[in-house]
Amino acid sequence: MIDLHYWPTPNGWKISIMLEECGLPYRCIPVNIGQGEQFRPEFLAISPNNRMPAIVDHAPAAPGAPVSVFESGAILMYLAEKTGRFWSTHLRERYAQMQWLMWQMGGLGPMSGQNGHFRVYAPEKVPYAIERYGNEVNRLYGVLDGQLQRTGAHVAGDDYSIADMAILPWIRLHEAYEIPLESFPHLRRWHDALMERPAVQRGLALGRELRKPMTDEQRKVLFGQTAASVRASAQQAR
Repeated sequence: MIDLHYWPTPNGWKISIMLEECGLPYRCIPVNIGQGEQFRPEFLAISPNNRMPAIVDHAPAAPGAPVSVFESGAILMYLAEKTGRFWSTHLRERYAQMQWLMWQMGGLGPMSGQNGHFRVYAPEKVPYAIERYGNEVNRLYGVLDGQLQRTGAHVAGDDYSIADMAILPWIRLHEAYEIPLESFPHLRRWHDALMERPAVQRGLALGRELRKPMTDEQRKVLFGQTAASVRASAQQAR
């Protein structure tokens, strides 16, 4: 059994999709990030960065204690190794998939997150920030559209992989980012096809009832974190 510490966000969806695709038994443990549950000592013990998702595998491949993993990209790789699925064993294909996973982790995810923050959550509109991050996300969509024009059905080649699962949840929010997919035909084709996968639909549906508009107080909790927040959590965990 795998414990999935989760909240329905793009990074959370990556892992719920992967678990559903692999058919692994798991237990969903909600971590309400608007209520500050990511600072609880028991969560800090498995995710020292105070971020979800995180997993605890109670039946790892190697003998010994349960294995905990934080950071969504690392979790995807762990689950792919555990199951032998969605991550090629061939050198060239494996690193093609890894490159696009890292592209999402280092580029599409952070830039989309900042774009969404300044468009949706910021208490006041900052035109420079909206333009800066909007332009960068638009550029990244263009990069992905070009890649899909070359590869066809999937991001990193012929096979559906953890790279596709990592990228899709961020592209799914394109309307919130005010980027119409009509401008990116290959990306739209890929997005629409993956959204038809039953496991993707199940993964995206996990915890749907938990998604509610955030209050001002919840925004302060979520966006007001500093080193002091981390130190306070560490003190509680001792």
